[in-house]
Amino acid sequence: MKRGSTLFLKTVIILMGLLVLAVCVYGLSRFDPNSPYWQLPELANLQYPLLIGMYAAMIPFFVALYQTFKLLNLIDRNEAFSELSVKALKNIKYCAITIIILYIIEMPFLYLLTKADDAPGILIGMIIIFASLVIAVFAAVLQKLLKNAIDIKSENDLTV
Repeated sequence: MKRGSTLFLKTVIILMGLLVLAVCVYGLSRFDPNSPYWQLPELANLQYPLLIGMYAAMIPFFVALYQTFKLLNLIDRNEAFSELSVKALKNIKYCAITIIILYIIEMPFLYLLTKADDAPGILIGMIIIFASLVIAVFAAVLQKLLKNAIDIKSENDLTV
C-alpha cells in the first residue's frame, strides 16, 4: 500500500490529538476554583466531578489514537492481516466503550451544569457517546472481519 494514504491518516490523528490536548489545557484554565463562574451556588459542587470526568475520558482517547497509529504502521509494513492488527482493533473498541461508560457516569453532572448555565452540555455529551458507540461497533466489525480473514489465510497456507 502506498505510504501517502496512511500518511494523511497519521497526520489527521496527530492533529486530532493536538486539538484535544489544547482543549484539555484550555479546559483546565476554565476550571479555576477562584473564578466567579464556579462560585455560583448551583455550580460550586460540579467543578471537580466534571474536571475528573473530562480528564479520565482523555486517557482512553489517547490510547485509542496510539492504537490507531500502530494499526496504520502495520498497514505501512504490509502486516495488516496479523494478530497485532486484531489486537489493536480490540484495544480501540475497549477504549471507545470506556469513553461511553465515563460519559454516561458524567451525564448527571452535565445535566446539572446545563440546567444552571443554559449550555448545550447534554447535547455535547450525547454526541460524544454516539460517536464513541459508532467507533466501538465499527472496530468490533473490523476486528471480526480481520480475524476471519486471518483464519481463512492460515487455512489456505496449510492446504498449499
